[in-house]
Amino acid sequence: MGDPSSNEATGDKTLTFFYSNYLWNRLVSIFSSHQSHFLGKISKIYLRTFRTASHRRRPRLPLPLPSNSLDSSMVVTEESRAFDVLEDILQNILLNLHNIEKNLHFWQSKAAGSKAQKVYFMIFERGPRAFLDGSFLFMREFVREGSALQHLCHSVSSQISEKITILSSLRYALASFLAQVYMEIDRMGEELVKDPERSLPPLLVVIDGLFSNLAISIGHVNATPQGGHSVEGGHSVPLLFEKLRKANQEVSQWTDCEISDAINLVYQNLLKLDSYLSILVAKQQKPRKITQYWIRYTCGAVGLSICSMWLLRHSSLMGSSDIDNWICEARDSTVSFLKDHVEQPLLSIRDELFETFRKRHKGVMELDEVQLTAKSLHRMLLTFSEQTKRQKFPENISDQEMLEIVMARYEKELVHPIQNLLGGELGRALLIQIQKLKLDIETAMLELNQILRANEINFAILAALPAFFLSLLLLMLVRAWFKKDTRAEGRGRIARIQRRLLIVEIERRIMQYQTCVDQGLEQDAKCMYGLMLYSLDRLYRAVERHAQATGEWL
Repeated sequence: MGDPSSNEATGDKTLTFFYSNYLWNRLVSIFSSHQSHFLGKISKIYLRTFRTASHRRRPRLPLPLPSNSLDSSMVVTEESRAFDVLEDILQNILLNLHNIEKNLHFWQSKAAGSKAQKVYFMIFERGPRAFLDGSFLFMREFVREGSALQHLCHSVSSQISEKITILSSLRYALASFLAQVYMEIDRMGEELVKDPERSLPPLLVVIDGLFSNLAISIGHVNATPQGGHSVEGGHSVPLLFEKLRKANQEVSQWTDCEISDAINLVYQNLLKLDSYLSILVAKQQKPRKITQYWIRYTCGAVGLSICSMWLLRHSSLMGSSDIDNWICEARDSTVSFLKDHVEQPLLSIRDELFETFRKRHKGVMELDEVQLTAKSLHRMLLTFSEQTKRQKFPENISDQEMLEIVMARYEKELVHPIQNLLGGELGRALLIQIQKLKLDIETAMLELNQILRANEINFAILAALPAFFLSLLLLMLVRAWFKKDTRAEGRGRIARIQRRLLIVEIERRIMQYQTCVDQGLEQDAKCMYGLMLYSLDRLYRAVERHAQATGEWL
């Protein structure tokens, strides 16, 4: 859920602070005899830089202050150094905890994989050098014992288990520290709201003791051997925090200068913690994306190089006009596609919608032509029937009855076709049948024309479907990019699912915390409480923007 690049940048920055702080302490120790006031000012500026960087990333989860703090006569402002230092402590622990949790989740997912997946990760997802080392180890074990796959699987399982153990211990220590600080702030919440400057010294004394306990916990993780050897990436120098003077711990009322020195000491301890964890976690962190998918990137680079050479071969730089011809063909194809599937269908729809009356007028003329042919056939049938039967027929007699007379005469005339063709009625009967066939063809063409006109809009829409689907695909891609649906902070379906999973995780942490309390496991309960606070912070970050945009939160 966090940005990996921002976490790496934070680690580099804290590492720089650590070494710069070390050099500064050496410089101060050299010139300590001069009691330089100038160096003291520079020291304050140096620590203020860290505070400014911390304030730009305030923790989203608010401090556990009383609900009636806003109604109190004492207004809590952002400039209050008491609340600033507490927020910075929580923020620093939450950022480090998130970095550890992210790497721990990665290694746990690898540990849950099959043997083949572990071996694949061991060889193909740790970079080119690991690929060569893993291939060499595989071949050596295969030649030596014939159980190379089992040996590789055992090796990668051991390494993953070691990383999970170290990261789990660090998470346990930081979560416990976070829970203790949060509970102390909650215990002194009313006093902090009423008089922050007066209630801050005893809280700083408690936090100083918590820093000492944290150093012991992390030092125990660093010193504990894993698999018969020391922890990979461990420090040769243990973590040592700056401590308050005993004189300050015994005095209940502090001066403003003493409070400022204590706050500076807290920031120094945070700097040391950041730098120590950045180096300790660096050996246990998951491989970067470019390291995990280096084979794909390498194949892509090779393919891009081959494609570039091929394009160069067909370019005008090598005296070839192939690329220019392809560009012209692609342009003509694009123009033809837009004309056939966008412009013409839209024009057809427009003509069908706005020129209906003109087309209807043209259809009436065609109907008159069919009616004219029908009247001509009726007169021909009437005349032939009257001359054949030698009687007068009414004008409204049906064409079917007269056609029966014509067909009966036609059958009779076919007995002597040559004689009747020259001197009989066979020729007139044939002409009448041709006229009837003409009427049937015109009637069918009229009906077909009406069907085509009725479905002209459908045909135009059907022709525009390719362009419509292409536009819909582009719209979906733009929507997915705009909503940033890959993280819980997004606004799409995947982001909503991730937020629901965060709620499920919080419920699980609460149940684990209550189980530890019921069983009397005090330290485990503190760890579960700290992890619950971490999950709440992630959920708070995910929903804050949406809640403020909709007006649900003020």
